[in-house]
Amino acid sequence: MGVDLSIIWAVIILFGIMMYIVMDGFDLGIGLLFPFFKQKEERDVIMNTVAPVWDGNETWLVLGGAGLLAAFPLAYAVILSALYLPLIFMLIGLIFRGVAFEFRFKALEHERHFWDKAFIGGSALATFAQGVALGAYIRGFNIVDGRFAGGPMDWLSPFSLFTGVGLLVGYGLLGSTWLIMKTEGELQAHAYRITRLLVWGLLAAIAIISIWTPLIDSRIAERWFSFPNMLWFAPVPLLVAASALLLWRSVARRHHVSPFLYTLALVFLGYSGLGISVWPNIVPPNISIWAAAAPTQSQGFALIGALLIIPIILMYTIWSYYVFRGKVRLGEGYH
Repeated sequence: MGVDLSIIWAVIILFGIMMYIVMDGFDLGIGLLFPFFKQKEERDVIMNTVAPVWDGNETWLVLGGAGLLAAFPLAYAVILSALYLPLIFMLIGLIFRGVAFEFRFKALEHERHFWDKAFIGGSALATFAQGVALGAYIRGFNIVDGRFAGGPMDWLSPFSLFTGVGLLVGYGLLGSTWLIMKTEGELQAHAYRITRLLVWGLLAAIAIISIWTPLIDSRIAERWFSFPNMLWFAPVPLLVAASALLLWRSVARRHHVSPFLYTLALVFLGYSGLGISVWPNIVPPNISIWAAAAPTQSQGFALIGALLIIPIILMYTIWSYYVFRGKVRLGEGYH
């Protein structure tokens, strides 16, 4: 039996997107939490917790998009055609957020409020657009003869709007637990208080989406609730409940690192649930990874480059987080 390059590329793309969600999620999350920290000194510390690493986090988004184009060009064409507007909104938000990172530290005192607003607005727009795109992806696309046949606003629905709100809560929780891990004093205490509220918000969002998703697609309902699939997939909701309980206990006991780790577990479990719902389709409702795949020669050629570059990305990512490990205090950090 030969090597299935489509599965290998699917794993690479899923890994890249998961890395982006985790690593850019918490720095988008601190942008969402910025309005809850009013003092300039607190905001300086918050920015400094991610300023050395935020731009490297977005490498994974580029990897996921480039991998999709190289390995599954049909999926790339359909998904970008269907989600053109929310993806444009996401990029606009990321641009505002990125510019605000650099300009805020150089702005005069009376100008800084503008870049604070750009940071907040860019983070919120990018996150909400990602969530809306996710909801539209789960609902599936109108595809005729391998092409997107829907309209420019097909992505807009009550479900996609709710997933946008849900992602705001999820990234906010990643941001608050990141601040717990990276800060101290009153700023950290405030992050604990915010985290308690966001835990309940995320659990509510997960529950609603988990109920809503099978209702909009009978195939997803059959995937989760038919026998013996129920037995195979039962660990996912059980692990969600266990991770949420452990997260709540770690926050109550004022642990520093474990709240972030348990939040990562919740994010990974939610991502796994999405994968279970749509697999093996890469374009819901009915284009599989094999139907959307590029020729084997093209996948193999691109794979050589991916296997060279991914270890390099991982090494410099690990090194950068190692170099900037530890707490960030007032007066220390990025200038």
